[in-house]
Amino acid sequence: MPELPEVETMVRGVRPFVEGRRITAMKKCRCRCKPISITPAWSRLVRRAVGQTVAEVTRIAKRAVLKLSSGDALVIEPRMTGLLLLEDPPDRGHLRVQWDFDGTGEYDSLWFWDRRGLGTLSLFSADELAERLGPPHLGVDALQVTVKQLQQQCAGTRRAIKVALLDQTFVAGIGNLYASEILHLAGIHPEQSTAELALPQVKRLHSSIRKVLRAAIRHEGSTLSDGTYRNALNKNGTYQNAHRVYQRASDICPKCGVAEIRRIVQAQRSTFFCPACQRCE
Repeated sequence: MPELPEVETMVRGVRPFVEGRRITAMKKCRCRCKPISITPAWSRLVRRAVGQTVAEVTRIAKRAVLKLSSGDALVIEPRMTGLLLLEDPPDRGHLRVQWDFDGTGEYDSLWFWDRRGLGTLSLFSADELAERLGPPHLGVDALQVTVKQLQQQCAGTRRAIKVALLDQTFVAGIGNLYASEILHLAGIHPEQSTAELALPQVKRLHSSIRKVLRAAIRHEGSTLSDGTYRNALNKNGTYQNAHRVYQRASDICPKCGVAEIRRIVQAQRSTFFCPACQRCE
């Protein structure tokens, strides 16, 4: 489930305790479940990472990035159920990778935990990082996109706007949960053709992207009923308490106070919206 707010929260939680510290060891944790994808081969990755200092902890779209003093970067993609943790994990059976650090910091280890094994760990050179995670593979980050860039993207496709928002080449970082929340706040029907959005709608969409994602970051992400997402200190996020429409089908819309929230399926994903507040214009 981790989307931009959850990964940003993980990064912010990890940064003070990892940045500027040298990696003294890496190990694969014993796990009998589906293995995560690791690139390059483990022995080569360890040789290139151990002994390096973490120069910067940052984020690219839905990925956490540990930039090393060598110029290489460790890229962790949590996907559906992955977590970066400093505290004890939800369980030990799904730990995947452990990093140990030098010094006397409050936390001496960092773990990658993944229940379903869909996450990935990659080590890229600076050139590989730019090639793999730059244009055209990823669009502009959702927190950095401008109204003009968003308008250009919208004009370039006739897909339903909800479907377009899930495309990481359109805008990077938005997933299914926050797409529904953003469109509700913007008052845009999820099935409206992207190319038909007028400039005032694009401006509302741009404002809503920023408002929803920034609010979710302040609340340290959304922990849903399955309890999977946790921040770096193994605590729940709280933005789920502020959801307007996501997973609230049949509830009365909190905006108009009249219509019931509906659920439809788009691109094999659930979409939640208010038929009164979100009309096609």
